[in-house]
This record gives sequence, structure tokens and C-alpha cells, in this order.
Amino acid sequence: MNILFIGYRGTGKTTVARLTAHTLNMDWIDADVELERRADKTIAEIFAESGEEGFRNLETELIRDLLSSHTDLPCQIIALGGGAVLRNENRELMRKGRVIWLRASPETIANRVKSDPDTAQRRPNLTASGGIQENTELLLQREPIYQACADDTVDTERKTPEQIAIEIAALVSNE
Repeated sequence: MNILFIGYRGTGKTTVARLTAHTLNMDWIDADVELERRADKTIAEIFAESGEEGFRNLETELIRDLLSSHTDLPCQIIALGGGAVLRNENRELMRKGRVIWLRASPETIANRVKSDPDTAQRRPNLTASGGIQENTELLLQREPIYQACADDTVDTERKTPEQIAIEIAALVSNE
């Protein structure tokens, strides 16, 4: 079964997906990176040219490809974009895998995003405010959706990515 990581940006989806895949000897993919590769543009460029709706259309197409068209491929770990859960079609597609929600506080997310030099260039602010205020606003909207989609929830506060990956590997190996 595919393992899908969901959660807000900065919760560690990409890093933890890579480490968990290594631990479990599975393939992995970062959906945002794959979307950028297919579009030959950054997410920020897609948002600027096509708006959020255009980006979400490409995201849905990618998720459909990853979870529907390639059923003959071996199981993989997929780090989904933070807003992938916003569309009902994506949520339906995610039921084809085990969904793990990675959580963190707005402050931790802001610190992680600030320390990632690629984020500012590749990803747009999603509200006019940006930063902790944006994180707080969007987490209030998205957390109920993340929770409804999740088979498992993993808190990433005060843990290293390696600790999180080991926790998730143990979680999925025990079932």
C-alpha cells in the first residue's frame, strides 16, 4: 500500500518521506517537486501565471496519476503538497493509501520555512500576511480536513526527522 504524507508546509513531509522510504526500503516521491518537473516551472510561477485554481488542477492530475494510473508500480511513499487535501477528488484518491498527517505548531512551521532557502523562491505566500499569522489562519481551516483524511497522526514538534521516520516505520510495520 502507498503511504501518503499530508500536512501543512514545514511539517517535514519531504524530509521524513525520504528517510522513511530509506528505512522501509521503498521508493518515494515529493509531489510538489514532481509537479514542478512536469510543468517546468516553480510552484510560485504556476501560481503567478495560472492562479491557485490552475495549480490545484495540475496537482489533482498528478495525484490521480500517482495513485490511479500506476497501480502496477510497487508501493511508494508520497509527500503530498500542503493543500492537496483541499479538493474532494484528491481526498477520495488518497483513500487508496495509508495517510499520515504530520503536525507542527504555527511557530515551528514558520521557523522551519524561514530556515529553508528554497521556500521563498519556490512557494508563494498563501495569504497577504505570510509567516506565523498565515500559518495560524490556514491551519485553523485545514486541520479539520487533515484530521478527517488521516489514518495516523504524527506530531513533529521537538523531534528530529530521523526520529519521526523511525516512529512512522514502526507504526506502519506493526500493522
